[in-house]
Amino acid sequence: MEIWINPRCGKCRAALTELEAAGLKYTVRRYLEDPPSVAELEEVLGRLGLEPWDITRLDEAIAKELELRGWGRTEADRPRWLTALAEHPILVQRPIITADDGHAIIARTPEAVRSILP
Repeated sequence: MEIWINPRCGKCRAALTELEAAGLKYTVRRYLEDPPSVAELEEVLGRLGLEPWDITRLDEAIAKELELRGWGRTEADRPRWLTALAEHPILVQRPIITADDGHAIIARTPEAVRSILP
């Protein structure tokens, strides 16, 4: 199990607390320091069943600068979104947990974290 976190994020810290309480072994990835590649983002999106725009933090300053709200949301637009997320990892919604069984979630609530527990 791996969890992508920003240590300054309260929801990330809460998710870590839930994982600790469950006694699970996991790997922490500080994705701002170790940004995911486009290929990694595609793999995680496949596991989440989401599109890049679904996991994009549109209120971040860089999102506003890039005018992401105005970007298209079609299959043809996907590479542009993936590149933006890879180049600006602050745009990636957090925390993301990928389980060993292939399941993945955006763990913004304790209930979401619990949904991935064995």
